[in-house]
Amino acid sequence: MTGWNADTAAGPVGPGTVTLVEGSSFCISLSNGDIHPEHPHGVFHEDTRILSRWNLTINGQPLEPLTASAKEPYRALFIGRVPRSDGYADSPMIVERMREVGAGILEEITIRNYSSEEAECVVNLSVESDFADLFEVKEARIQRTWEESRQPDGDSLTIRAVWQDVRKAVVVKANGAEVSPEALSYRVVVPPHGNWSTVLSVVPIVDGSPVASFVRPSRGEISRSDRRRQEWVAKIPRLHIANRSIERTLRRSYDDLGALRIEDPAHPERIVVAAGAPWFMTLFGRDSLWASEMALPVDPSLALGTLQTLAERQGRVVDPMSEEEPGKILHEVRLGVSSGLSLGGKSAYYGSVDATPQFVMTLASVSRWGFAKDTIAALLPHADRALDWVREYGDKDGDGFVEYERLNDQGLINQGWKDSWDGINFADGRMAEPPIALCEVQALVYSAYLSRAWMAYDAGDAPLAARFTAEAAQLKKRFNEEFWIPDRGYYAVALDGKKRQVDACASNMGQCLWHGIVDEDKVPLVAERLMSPEMFSGWGVRTLASDMSAYNPASYHNGSVWPHDNAVIAAGLMRYGFVKEAQRIATALFEAADYSDGRLPELFCGFSRDQVAEPVPYPTACSPQAWAATTPIMLITSLMRYDAHISRGGFWMDPALPESYGDLHITNAPMAGGRITIDIAGSEPSVQGLPEGIVFHREHRPWLTELMEQAGLGSRD
Repeated sequence: MTGWNADTAAGPVGPGTVTLVEGSSFCISLSNGDIHPEHPHGVFHEDTRILSRWNLTINGQPLEPLTASAKEPYRALFIGRVPRSDGYADSPMIVERMREVGAGILEEITIRNYSSEEAECVVNLSVESDFADLFEVKEARIQRTWEESRQPDGDSLTIRAVWQDVRKAVVVKANGAEVSPEALSYRVVVPPHGNWSTVLSVVPIVDGSPVASFVRPSRGEISRSDRRRQEWVAKIPRLHIANRSIERTLRRSYDDLGALRIEDPAHPERIVVAAGAPWFMTLFGRDSLWASEMALPVDPSLALGTLQTLAERQGRVVDPMSEEEPGKILHEVRLGVSSGLSLGGKSAYYGSVDATPQFVMTLASVSRWGFAKDTIAALLPHADRALDWVREYGDKDGDGFVEYERLNDQGLINQGWKDSWDGINFADGRMAEPPIALCEVQALVYSAYLSRAWMAYDAGDAPLAARFTAEAAQLKKRFNEEFWIPDRGYYAVALDGKKRQVDACASNMGQCLWHGIVDEDKVPLVAERLMSPEMFSGWGVRTLASDMSAYNPASYHNGSVWPHDNAVIAAGLMRYGFVKEAQRIATALFEAADYSDGRLPELFCGFSRDQVAEPVPYPTACSPQAWAATTPIMLITSLMRYDAHISRGGFWMDPALPESYGDLHITNAPMAGGRITIDIAGSEPSVQGLPEGIVFHREHRPWLTELMEQAGLGSRD
């Protein structure tokens, strides 16, 4: 997903940890609810760890975990028991910790005594806040030492810290506790078959006041997080599918997508998609665009908010440290990260080769979904600046292909989606030398040209449309000449700095199918290769074939399986009519999700299903992660051939769902400002509630190539 996860020695969050997410805040703890500073645990707010230790003991003993269940993405119930001091196995003392994350945490602790005798308990919570930067924690390299003061005041403890001229503080509130500078404690007697409970909160102090994150609602009212979730649930489609496990996965993806929405601080009405938890709760160019593109049928406004926010931060100057260039779309933004730790030492880093053409492609997708013409028109100059970047800076040597090479030795070595340092290599395992032209980046540029051509045509500018259509056709011709390896029957993953074909068999070419840049006569060979035992693990298509020298099933990009990669590949196979192959990929991923409570992780290991009977987790995978959360949505909508083009008055659907999925019923699906109901029974679709002027077509939505051809601007190639 991102260079930070790939290029640095990321400490794994570890097995048995629980991650809660709400907006750009998150909490990582052990399954008994404890947080330890020596692990990558903590409560994080605006990329700062505001709580680094939160250890509960009862009579000096930590809890033995029994279960941890996430009620919502931002709330979990931890249940544990107090170990007996007399050596007997079963303890009568059960402890529940109900935790909610917001700008900090709110925690209700309940001790239940299942014994017929009263229990005296000393309840102790040790609390620390190291205010470490997110990357310091992730890489286990805490560098700064803060001057700290800890001030008890009644039943609250305020921890303040100063480093140079930076000041941070949190306040811990514990009703009825004895508060010392080190800890909070309660001495309680729990009656036989009775219980005792208390409520604590930890919130940051901003501008001298605690953040009002947990205003306790009156009885009958709901919390801000619950209200936010209810508003989200009210605006997205409701789905029922006969296959219950697939239904659970789709509902989980809706929930996770809802939790990964963050507000642009300068425009609270603008909602964008964060890349993933725990380490990437911020705006990314590539990830946020992909996730919002994949989620268009669920909530098209996410893509619009993401585009508007990225447009405001579009590159203006040449800055080798942040890799900013005029027209370029950023790679990532960080909130409040100490400079020197974020990529390039700046709050925004631009080292991404694909986010810029992707911006243009997603704008065209959003325009198809029927937003006001002036809203789209306001973003068109940004699309044109993005295409200027493609020509002037993206194509470094003027050969018509877009390449990348980092501008400084702190930047990402690889700047496509496989951005680990060793992510692009030859079949013999040698690493490719920059500047590197990736196959899927050329496909993205192809889509960007056609997208701009269509938007020009839609706005009545036929000459501009003709120009971009011609550029796209030329790029497609050159791509198929230069990237195809005839004797191998697949596309090179890239061209290296000497324009040699980087001949590894990788999943990247599968993404090219979706963009339509692959020549028709080559598609059967590509599909065959993608579904071969070397590429298809049984759970999905591997990032790298198992017969390549760099293959490692437990690597980040050289043999692992990425759900979002597979979703794009499946959509590409559907585009060219390879329905059975697309169904096989989709079904494998839905089955994989069953092993992680219906949630697909960012990636998992590429071991063969024949060898290991369930998907093997990748240690530092983000979960939830935006484009993994939107993968089930894209898989289902691809198999439904579900799409819209509002300016052409059309809604398209021609379903090819496998029989094992059963009948599908969707209500409240957004369409041209209205809401529609969809039923698919035995592959027969019906639609109700289409807004006036929208016609249902039982076929695939015309591709941009077909539209330009119908407009007399393109040639069939």
